[in-house]
Amino acid sequence: MRSSVQKCTPLYNYSLAVPPPVPNNIRRPSVTGLRYDASSEGDRMSKRIALPILIATLALAAASLSALSAQQSPLQKVTINYPTRSAGSWPMFIAKEGGYYEKYGLDVKLEFGAGNIGVAMITSGDAVMTNSSMEQALQASSRDGSLVSMGSMLNKGPFSLMAAKGIHSIKDLKGKRVAVSQLGDAPYNYSVALLRKFGVGPKDVQWVPVGTDATARATALVAGRADATLLTAPQYFRVEEQGFQNLASLSDYDDVYASNVYLFTKATVAKNPKLPELIIKVHAEAIKRFYDDKAFAIKAYIAYDKQTEADVARIYDTNFKQNLLERVPYVMANAVNAIKKQAEEQGATQLRNFNVKTIVDNSAIDRLVKEGFFEKLFGSGIKAEIDRKSKMAFR
Repeated sequence: MRSSVQKCTPLYNYSLAVPPPVPNNIRRPSVTGLRYDASSEGDRMSKRIALPILIATLALAAASLSALSAQQSPLQKVTINYPTRSAGSWPMFIAKEGGYYEKYGLDVKLEFGAGNIGVAMITSGDAVMTNSSMEQALQASSRDGSLVSMGSMLNKGPFSLMAAKGIHSIKDLKGKRVAVSQLGDAPYNYSVALLRKFGVGPKDVQWVPVGTDATARATALVAGRADATLLTAPQYFRVEEQGFQNLASLSDYDDVYASNVYLFTKATVAKNPKLPELIIKVHAEAIKRFYDDKAFAIKAYIAYDKQTEADVARIYDTNFKQNLLERVPYVMANAVNAIKKQAEEQGATQLRNFNVKTIVDNSAIDRLVKEGFFEKLFGSGIKAEIDRKSKMAFR
């Protein structure tokens, strides 16, 4: 009889053919079906030990997650105004669609409002920030010292000066009609600066205010109510297709600025000192995503401006090629001085006599530079740009 029990040391020797006699009062054990499996016993013991450990581990993990959740603050709800559906607002679109606001603890509602609406929203408390043109920001701040500009993610604009089919140079515009949305607004100032480079002064042309935005200016040009106008894409794509002349691109001139700024009220900053820094970080990450991920950038833009993918891809390529979005978003001294000079030439006496240092604050950018935020985000190759921009920043 063969059995694995031979490996044990039993009370009786079951390998004997005839078992020894057993007293009558002791029950003889049965040999039939008796087997001992050491490996199965070990598995059962391991399972008995592992199960309590697993339960304890899961309980500890659940407790840790619960504690972490309890420590996390709810997202801070804020509204941010974007005044244009253009490249100047692109980082905001990417930040919203890519979840970057949430990453930094912000639940942001992006609300469109052109012209002076953004300034009205932040002064009334309906928004914490507007991505304002620098011209508008400085002029509004000179009238209301409660505003402050704390960064700039765009200094060049993808504008093109489009003209009627018979006009071939900017000098030909003397005595002609130039459409603007309104006198004194940002496109008007850009037009004045560009015309000056070719010896055409603001009094050498007839200004035609048409209201609203680039679409209205394009309509005025096509309808013959104006001989030229400054347009952004994709509006200038459409008029080019109809044979109108592209006389000049604003972004080709280093001394003509089309800057925007992060405009806050000083009260908002005093109440929440870290908010500007958080927003600057968010938009820096969005700008990195812009340069790294064309497909996502196009998708994010179309979510807020229903243009064709082909048009947005063309806008993207222009901005990418010219590096228009600022990785290190200082408010630049040359931009401030150029815009202030333009305002003075137009008789904006409030800004002429105003101390701009009281309404421009680059301290948040300085802190992020000191902490190494931009180097960590963009890599060590950004160091030269940081040094250059820091020297050019408004102080």
